[in-house]
Amino acid sequence: MNHSTPNDAAVPGARILCAEDEALLRRDICEELSEAGHVAIEAAHGDEALEQIDAVHPDLILCDINMPGMNGYELLAAVRERGPELADTPFVFLTALSDPREVVDGKRAGADDYLVKPVDFDLLLATVEARLRQVRRMRQKKEDEFAELRRTLGGLGQSRDQGRRSLEFAARALDPVAPGVVLLDRGNRVLLANRAARRMAGDALTLQEGRPPEPVHSEDDRRLREALRRVLAEEPAADDAIECMRLPRDGHRRELLAMIYPLPGSGDQAGWEAGEEEPAAVILLSDPERRARLPEDVLARLFDLTPTEARIALALADGWRTADIARRMDVSNTTVTFHLRNLFQKTDTHRQAELVALVLAGSMTLAVE
Repeated sequence: MNHSTPNDAAVPGARILCAEDEALLRRDICEELSEAGHVAIEAAHGDEALEQIDAVHPDLILCDINMPGMNGYELLAAVRERGPELADTPFVFLTALSDPREVVDGKRAGADDYLVKPVDFDLLLATVEARLRQVRRMRQKKEDEFAELRRTLGGLGQSRDQGRRSLEFAARALDPVAPGVVLLDRGNRVLLANRAARRMAGDALTLQEGRPPEPVHSEDDRRLREALRRVLAEEPAADDAIECMRLPRDGHRRELLAMIYPLPGSGDQAGWEAGEEEPAAVILLSDPERRARLPEDVLARLFDLTPTEARIALALADGWRTADIARRMDVSNTTVTFHLRNLFQKTDTHRQAELVALVLAGSMTLAVE
């Protein structure tokens, strides 16, 4: 047996499922994984493996191709159909054959790697560690994007004190991680729009700096003006100073979702040159055709939320008002407000605008561009 331990870059205590119908080989593989510091989970066939996957959500799956009942290809297809929460789980085939066609078939089916029997345990551990490091980098990248989004949204108010150049920097920082973001002044004129906003708005909304956003359909233009008037007339600290509307798009099955929020502290021209207008409202655009909805359990694990908190956060991202959420969940408005306070604390956000942007950014990382 090999008694090596994972290197410093490995993920400690990773949960690894070994689906192998040969009992002796399965035992040897699990012993190697356990000695290397991982948690080994056994399955003798595909159906048992699927039960274990649903129960423990392993960090990596080792799977024999030829098993009684559900074979490796069928198990792989079932795993990938389970949803986004298993999308980045590495799947490594174990095969007694070195036929290149089998390798190609496995890759095309969505396998991340393969090992040929008889298994070289040094190669097994090296492959496992490499795949786990890759997953860790992917997850760290997502966490970094969330953190950058929080910092940038939190800095929008500060940007008003630093002038337009800082605001432009904030808008560029939002480009890679945020949903569509459009900043407007008190005259409803577009100050800045990030790349995502311009891409989404194409068939529904004209965005031109210095002019109000112009929906393609005249009826929507009137609705947008009224929504902006209501938002800017609200007390900035009010939680319900939010307007949501859907914009029809020619050639698309689903409408573009627009959420409009006031920016607190508007009216103070400090840091702005004469003639410059400060941002007074933000429009967040979300394309439901391109956005994968963040699963409740993923959102809950990411920010240590309760199931109720996760449902409320996702309902806000779908455009529901707090009163509508209370009716939908059959709870009081006070209960929703209580959960919102917990959400702000756990996600390090301060307003519904920041919370919704954070959820939408997480959803967009799941979408296949």
